[in-house]
Amino acid sequence: MTAIHTDDVRTEALFVSDLQRSQQPTAELIREAVSETVGRLGENGCAALVAQEFGEHPDCALGRMQWARTAVRRAFAAA
Repeated sequence: MTAIHTDDVRTEALFVSDLQRSQQPTAELIREAVSETVGRLGENGCAALVAQEFGEHPDCALGRMQWARTAVRRAFAAA
Protein backbone atom coordinates (compact mmCIF):
# COMPACT_ATOMS: atom_id res chain seq x y z
CA MET A 1 0.00 0.00 0.00
CA THR A 2 1.42 3.39 -0.95
CA ALA A 3 1.68 6.29 1.46
CA ILE A 4 -0.85 8.28 -0.59
CA HIS A 5 -3.37 5.44 -0.48
CA THR A 6 -2.81 4.99 3.25
CA ASP A 7 -3.43 8.69 3.89
CA ASP A 8 -6.61 8.55 1.80
CA VAL A 9 -7.96 5.57 3.75
CA ARG A 10 -7.10 7.21 7.06
CA THR A 11 -8.74 10.47 5.98
CA GLU A 12 -11.91 8.71 4.89
CA ALA A 13 -11.99 6.75 8.15
CA LEU A 14 -11.67 9.91 10.25
CA PHE A 15 -14.28 11.63 8.09
CA VAL A 16 -16.87 8.91 8.83
CA SER A 17 -15.86 8.41 12.48
CA ASP A 18 -17.78 9.89 15.39
CA LEU A 19 -14.87 12.16 16.30
CA GLN A 20 -15.66 15.85 15.88
CA ARG A 21 -13.39 18.81 15.18
CA SER A 22 -15.10 20.69 18.03
CA GLN A 23 -13.74 18.08 20.45
CA GLN A 24 -10.22 19.27 19.58
CA PRO A 25 -8.99 15.66 19.53
CA THR A 26 -5.40 14.81 20.26
CA ALA A 27 -3.23 12.95 17.77
CA GLU A 28 -3.69 9.80 19.84
CA LEU A 29 -7.50 10.08 19.72
CA ILE A 30 -7.39 10.63 15.97
CA ARG A 31 -5.19 7.56 15.45
CA GLU A 32 -7.52 5.49 17.65
CA ALA A 33 -10.62 6.68 15.79
CA VAL A 34 -9.04 5.87 12.44
CA SER A 35 -7.99 2.40 13.55
CA GLU A 36 -11.39 1.60 15.06
CA THR A 37 -13.31 2.88 12.05
CA VAL A 38 -11.21 1.01 9.49
CA GLY A 39 -11.46 -2.11 11.62
CA ARG A 40 -15.24 -1.82 11.85
CA LEU A 41 -16.08 -0.70 8.31
CA GLY A 42 -13.08 -1.67 6.20
CA GLU A 43 -11.62 0.51 3.47
CA ASN A 44 -14.58 0.06 1.12
CA GLY A 45 -17.11 0.79 3.85
CA CYS A 46 -15.37 4.05 4.73
CA ALA A 47 -15.27 5.11 1.08
CA ALA A 48 -18.95 4.27 0.62
CA LEU A 49 -19.99 6.37 3.62
CA VAL A 50 -17.86 9.30 2.42
CA ALA A 51 -19.63 9.16 -0.94
CA GLN A 52 -23.00 9.01 0.79
CA GLU A 53 -22.21 12.07 2.92
CA PHE A 54 -21.04 14.08 -0.09
CA GLY A 55 -24.26 13.13 -1.86
CA GLU A 56 -26.55 13.97 1.05
CA HIS A 57 -24.70 16.89 2.68
CA PRO A 58 -22.26 18.41 0.17
CA ASP A 59 -22.34 21.75 1.98
CA CYS A 60 -20.93 20.21 5.19
CA ALA A 61 -18.84 17.40 3.72
CA LEU A 62 -16.16 19.56 2.14
CA GLY A 63 -15.24 21.28 5.40
CA ARG A 64 -15.18 17.99 7.29
CA MET A 65 -12.97 16.41 4.62
CA GLN A 66 -10.53 19.31 4.77
CA TRP A 67 -10.36 18.99 8.56
CA ALA A 68 -9.95 15.20 8.36
CA ARG A 69 -7.10 15.42 5.83
CA THR A 70 -5.19 17.99 7.92
CA ALA A 71 -5.84 16.13 11.18
CA VAL A 72 -4.65 12.81 9.74
CA ARG A 73 -1.46 14.33 8.37
CA ARG A 74 -0.64 15.87 11.73
CA ALA A 75 -1.65 12.86 13.83
CA PHE A 76 0.28 10.33 11.82
CA ALA A 77 3.34 12.54 11.32
CA ALA A 78 3.67 12.57 15.10
CA ALA A 79 3.40 8.77 15.36
